Amino acid sequence: IIGIMVLLVGAVIAILLIAREPSAPQDMHEVTLMLDWTPNVNHIGIYVAQQEQFFAREGLNVQIIQPGEVFAAAAVLSGVADFGIDFQEYLTLLSADQPGLVSIAAILQSNTSGLATRSADAIGGIAALNKKRYGTFQSPFEQPTIEALLACEGVTNADIEYIPAGNDLLAMLSADQIDFTWIFWGTQGFQAQRLGIAIDYFPLSDYQSCIPDYYSPIVIASEELLQNRPELARAFLRALRNAHEFVVKNPSQAAAMLHEAVPELDQTELELSAAWLSQYMLHPTEGWGYQEYSRWEEYARWMQERAIIDNLPVIDELYTNQYLE
Repeated sequence: IIGIMVLLVGAVIAILLIAREPSAPQDMHEVTLMLDWTPNVNHIGIYVAQQEQFFAREGLNVQIIQPGEVFAAAAVLSGVADFGIDFQEYLTLLSADQPGLVSIAAILQSNTSGLATRSADAIGGIAALNKKRYGTFQSPFEQPTIEALLACEGVTNADIEYIPAGNDLLAMLSADQIDFTWIFWGTQGFQAQRLGIAIDYFPLSDYQSCIPDYYSPIVIASEELLQNRPELARAFLRALRNAHEFVVKNPSQAAAMLHEAVPELDQTELELSAAWLSQYMLHPTEGWGYQEYSRWEEYARWMQERAIIDNLPVIDELYTNQYLE
């Protein structure tokens, strides 16, 4: 009898302990996130949040979708997607004609893109890009940016041939269909190394006296969602913050998770890319996601000076740190 009583008491204690343990949320909220491009290392924190259950722990069932005929900004603005991945320059441009979108987090703390040329051409410097063929993805920021870079090097009357490019910019560069293009080092830079394509790289971060640094990419949401469902935004960003902190501490493990989710990506390349990119993920004092007013204002003024936008937007309406914890 004593043995049975001991077992019963033990069972009761076990039940009480289990009841006190925090449980996973019972009501899962369906959330849609639209990417800016095909899955790549810039999205590694998103896939870690999914693989490591950071989203699930916040009660979120996140569906990750790629852009098609509709891009992230339009999808978020229309309510087709709850959140999107976009860029500071595009959001600033849209704010004049299509207000209602807000950047709620910076995925990276610095712009990691730049211009790439074939090493065999021995371009040597930005000024030598004048009168060359550029592979364009037809964004309104490319020509003003390239002209500003050339102007920094003393070329005042830039003469560039703009050739529409597809998704594989490196293939066009390697095949001598273009002379230079714009790439993200964390993706195409390491891809070029893996494929044996020798390139020279001119990072935009080396020319901040000509072009202010800006956030690329960013997480966007609509003003409507932020007003009506602020806790959803906070939960979503908590998961992403935890995920990016995980990437910084465990870049190889994070790369393996992205490879598992997107097996067509090369794992060795992802490991190199994740380790390199992790240095740009955290603000030095505020952690992941934080955005500075000066970064948004300086780049918006540069856009206005270059006639990309007519009027300077209200900077505080473009971004917020309110939903970061």
